[in-house]
Amino acid sequence: MSIQIVPQDELADGKTAGNIPPVLFANLKTLYPRRADRLRKLAEDSPLDGYLNFAAAICDAQQRVLAAFPLDIDLSEALQKAAGKPPLDCSLFPRTPHWLVLLDALIAELKPGADDTVGQVLERLEHSPSLQREMMATQLLNQDFAHVPADKAPFIWAALSLYWAQMAGQLRGVGRADYGESRQFCPVCGSIPVSAVIALGANNGLRYLHCNLCESEWHVVRAKCSNCDEMGNLHYWSLSEGSDNAEQATIKAEACDDCGAYLKVIYQDKDPQADAVADDLATLLLDDRMEDKGFIGSGVNPFLFPAG
Repeated sequence: MSIQIVPQDELADGKTAGNIPPVLFANLKTLYPRRADRLRKLAEDSPLDGYLNFAAAICDAQQRVLAAFPLDIDLSEALQKAAGKPPLDCSLFPRTPHWLVLLDALIAELKPGADDTVGQVLERLEHSPSLQREMMATQLLNQDFAHVPADKAPFIWAALSLYWAQMAGQLRGVGRADYGESRQFCPVCGSIPVSAVIALGANNGLRYLHCNLCESEWHVVRAKCSNCDEMGNLHYWSLSEGSDNAEQATIKAEACDDCGAYLKVIYQDKDPQADAVADDLATLLLDDRMEDKGFIGSGVNPFLFPAG
């Protein structure tokens, strides 16, 4: 890995190479409420309003479950044994039954306000055997999306993400960067990004990839493809392409001719309220256009899994 998570005492300030923080951990006190608000705002003028509001309801439920069922886990051994690999590797790290507690709590939160279709999905998921739930979780974490029913996947992932995000927040570690190597996977959990964010504030103008599982962000220089590290054949498209407003678009798709992949970039300097997950989900028309051009998305939104 080009970014490693190491114990805090090994890197006191958590910064390398020009004081750029290699990894940013999510602020779980504000993450879900801000995302829910953003989804509802985007829904106001969107043909996807129903689904965006549905995603907002899941975020609200995640916030309530986070407060009611906090995770308490000792990760010091995992951090010490990481040896350059993601300490919370989603394909290897042993899950405790707590993630199932989170799933049941999310179902209980969502059922009262669910319509008939969603209510039936939640009912079936609620009564699924634990072994079946564990199997679906493993398949999702291994990106074996085709074998998990599309209607159940967002709820399972919401619980898994809440579980991994809490673990990431409890790591007593910081990022250490070694430049020049591939960074397409999250250095905290090994999952893939949902989108990239051009940051504001202390990290203004820097590009961070946002993990679709543990909600951490990791730095990737803007001049390289986030999927293959090549530099010479990057192109940018937006929904306002061809208009006078194209340069000011909040969301653009960065596509690479070398690997044939694209990833959306969220420009928070254009809209400080923009969110890596919400704004990616609200711009599915841009995904359609990129696929028509022959590109394949390198990210996965936690509310919209590919069919496989």
